Amino acid sequence: MTHDVVPDAGHWYRVESGSAASTVRRAAERLGGQLGLGENRVAELAIVAAELTSNLVKHAQEGVLLLRPVRTADAAGVELVAVDSGPGMADLTVSSRDGHSTTGTLGIGLGAITRQASWYDAWSRPGHGTVFAVQVWAKEVAATPAWAAGLTRPITGEQVSGDSHAVRTGDGRHQVLVCDGLGHGPLANVAAEAAVAAFRSAPDGPPAAVVTHLHRAMSHTRGAALAVAELDPAAGLLRYAGLGNITGTVLAPDGTRRGLVSLPGIAGHQRPTVRGYDYPFPPGATLVMQSDGVVDRWRAEDYPGLFGRAPVVVAATLLRDAGVRRDDACVLVARIPS
Repeated sequence: MTHDVVPDAGHWYRVESGSAASTVRRAAERLGGQLGLGENRVAELAIVAAELTSNLVKHAQEGVLLLRPVRTADAAGVELVAVDSGPGMADLTVSSRDGHSTTGTLGIGLGAITRQASWYDAWSRPGHGTVFAVQVWAKEVAATPAWAAGLTRPITGEQVSGDSHAVRTGDGRHQVLVCDGLGHGPLANVAAEAAVAAFRSAPDGPPAAVVTHLHRAMSHTRGAALAVAELDPAAGLLRYAGLGNITGTVLAPDGTRRGLVSLPGIAGHQRPTVRGYDYPFPPGATLVMQSDGVVDRWRAEDYPGLFGRAPVVVAATLLRDAGVRRDDACVLVARIPS
């Protein structure tokens, strides 16, 4: 089975001042240089970072930005995800045009971002803030939105998260993992990363078989709650197996929700019962998986148009609104490939 190389966990920056914006721009330049984007492309990446952070400083409330590398088998790029709870925008298309401004400036920010980006997507709603995701790759790389994307955020006060996620494809299978290492901090992170490594090397098989493999591979760690889902486009099914308190939800195209069954247990400890379940998953359906650091109280009707956006934009919005600061948090979103 081949593996989609999902973005690294990356680093979250709180952007509330010009000095914070400068810190993000310099970090983006360093990352772009490390990934070999080339001098001209790094300069264009710096423009994207500067404009995103400038918008956060000018307009946002509680503005944060995630900076992380993204990779395929033969290329690398930089992803920036800007998230705020500010006034929002009624029409992102209008707001992206050069000359449109709400602060008396030249109004070229979003237009500059979209021109330099290899790929971008966004969602905004008046009174509910904005999420803007941008990827910058080398000019010759044709960037496309991933069919699955996840974000993690550590508990306040920690530098690493005990939550993690992974994606893999091959042999007609599209599988995703979300795991929550017990506790917080470095040891929880070790457990979560062990789960990710075992997932990437697991033999081909349905989710229940993969979960069993992860359980055996994690016996040297403190253990984790985890779940594996498989999207089957040909059959119109989602296959799912989980242990512990990972929440899985299928959101149908008409907005109805269906919860997915995880059994009690801790991967890596004792001998849990592992069982797989199948659910209808028609074209247009969305899978949302989340750790217990994300409250399961969001409603699709509160987010008009969101669930048609790229998975990374959906995940960032739900993490913003439903993630809690007293726990590690992870959201993964997947949509059946067309």
